[in-house]
Amino acid sequence: MRVLQDFTKGLWKDIPPFRLVLGLCPTLAVTTSADGGLGMGLATTFVLTCSNILVSLLRNLIPRKVRIACYILVIASFVVIVELVMQAFFYPLYMFLGIFVPLIVVNCIILGRAEAFASKRPVLNSLADGLGHGLGFTMALTVLGAIREIFGAGTLFGHSVFGPHFAPFAFMVKPPGAFVCLGLMLGAMNIVSRGRVD
Repeated sequence: MRVLQDFTKGLWKDIPPFRLVLGLCPTLAVTTSADGGLGMGLATTFVLTCSNILVSLLRNLIPRKVRIACYILVIASFVVIVELVMQAFFYPLYMFLGIFVPLIVVNCIILGRAEAFASKRPVLNSLADGLGHGLGFTMALTVLGAIREIFGAGTLFGHSVFGPHFAPFAFMVKPPGAFVCLGLMLGAMNIVSRGRVD
């Protein structure tokens, strides 16, 4: 039962961009489209889940004084795998995400989960935690990207939603639009969490 709780807390209770307020750089930068949000979310989920598993497996072997450096080495190894796979099979997405793919190494969500959770818990719990937080992050980025793409370009996953006569609200695909949209989503989540939705 504890494994299920470790998985589900990342889907709503501790959803990274909204509850933990972590990973905001990629959240704001790559969510101009649903594709970008989904791609970055899945890449981060892979790195987060795999690094949680490996940190948990090695938790009793890593000396306390060098644990952060070891965690970064583990995370960087999985980021290289993601980067190479994206270059080989998803090159347009890789080009779209740009510098934010290698910057997954220093994403606070991944290092934070390694330090706060995986280094203290068994492998199965660490797997559930990494997968739950990763999927929560993916959902948040995809929804944010979808909202911005729909209103800012009139498309969803590159397909027209409103037809050729739609006048896009260009503000939504610019950096200030990301902040406004993120703030509105955060406010809506707080209202839902407190049970004040009318």
